[in-house]
Amino acid sequence: MTGYLVEPASVEDLRSRFDGRIVTPEDHDFESVRGVFNAMITARPQVIAQCGTVRDIKSALEFARDSGLPVAVRGGGHSVAGACLADGGLVIDLRRLNAVTVDPGAKTATAGGGATWGDFDRACQPHGLATTGGRVSTTGVAGLTLGGGSGWIERKFGLACDNLLAVDLVTADGREVTASEHENPDLFWALHGGGGNFGVATRLTFRLHELPEFSIALMLWPGDQGRAVAGVYRELMHTAPDEVGGGLLFLTGPPEEFVPAHLVGKLCCGVLVTCVGPETRLRELIGPLLSTAPQGQVITDIPYADLQCMLDDPPGFRNYWSDENLRELPDEALDRFCERAEDMVVPSPSQHALLPWGGAVAHGKEWPGFDRDTRWAVHPLGLWADPADDDRAIAWARNLRADMRPWSSGDVYLNFIGDEGADRVVAGYGLDNYRRLQRIKAEYDPDNVFNRWHNIKPA
Repeated sequence: MTGYLVEPASVEDLRSRFDGRIVTPEDHDFESVRGVFNAMITARPQVIAQCGTVRDIKSALEFARDSGLPVAVRGGGHSVAGACLADGGLVIDLRRLNAVTVDPGAKTATAGGGATWGDFDRACQPHGLATTGGRVSTTGVAGLTLGGGSGWIERKFGLACDNLLAVDLVTADGREVTASEHENPDLFWALHGGGGNFGVATRLTFRLHELPEFSIALMLWPGDQGRAVAGVYRELMHTAPDEVGGGLLFLTGPPEEFVPAHLVGKLCCGVLVTCVGPETRLRELIGPLLSTAPQGQVITDIPYADLQCMLDDPPGFRNYWSDENLRELPDEALDRFCERAEDMVVPSPSQHALLPWGGAVAHGKEWPGFDRDTRWAVHPLGLWADPADDDRAIAWARNLRADMRPWSSGDVYLNFIGDEGADRVVAGYGLDNYRRLQRIKAEYDPDNVFNRWHNIKPA
């Protein structure tokens, strides 16, 4: 545990002037309030400040500064490295600040710093509007966006950060600043991939896109057919229009109605194809995959917000994630990718994923994130229950990365990884971008208060 032990009287003083709620280890619900998505994260803060207003955020920051406490900021709680907790410190918990307001005429939406993508997508759906969000509904809007913002419809509409119009931020010294293309533009640039390094995001405004029709195809094969399916999928995505997204993954066959009984609990190969358009258009595009005779399939029109909820990862599991970005995907790389799936913990909610970029992602601005020329992301997403599987699960993810290194672009999408060292942080931005981020960090957080998410050290 780091920091100093806070005096109960000082906590009571903070509580007396707080609009939200102050939670400490003495409260009966502390563990449930403290709990995060990754069960491997055991950090125990001394104070959790469930902020109800921007004034609360300022008060919490002042309290942490006066008490010598490390600070973490919590939105959705999905950081695999536990960036939303500070052992022995103070957590600024934004979950009460989760309102989403949609302006259908302007095609914009504004989300509170504690909103999840479920909050956001449900608010936009009645208007037939959307923007790229996370791949599950429980991810926080702020954390995902500030780290770049990869999601199912990115090939058509760009990353979440590509659609970011403005961010309201509280800095470490309590200043309220707005970052946009015309106001504090250097900070605005930094917030397109620089994560939570610069302050507490209290409000984010996004550009929305019309999405009147949306459809998906979810197909499943036995794991031993995965290499043949992967080859077909690769060729399909080489020529697919930007309207098509999704991914190929090895997974444990789930106990769903569309899954044959003999595949439940077994290693399977799955393909999700998303389409910004109707089912009829989707079926035209996925003919080559259907010709491989999937043993389970769902092909349907579906509201985008419903897809986002359909694939939610279950909480409470142990987690280890990583990423290797590829400029090309030759046969040898695909061979190694499919072979390594045998090492994944099965049964478990783990996913051995191959995700296509390109499209609008490749055409986006040069924000300080991963290389836009990257064509594929190999993303081992480990989730398992038994601590006895820790070594096996971590080795699977690391070995998969090592297998892919001959074709790697050398960069990394930082939202996909935990703490893999300072070199990987620099690789996530590129050295020149990292140095520019350091200068901006020195302006807005010279004492490095916000240091939990892939830290950018001020310089």
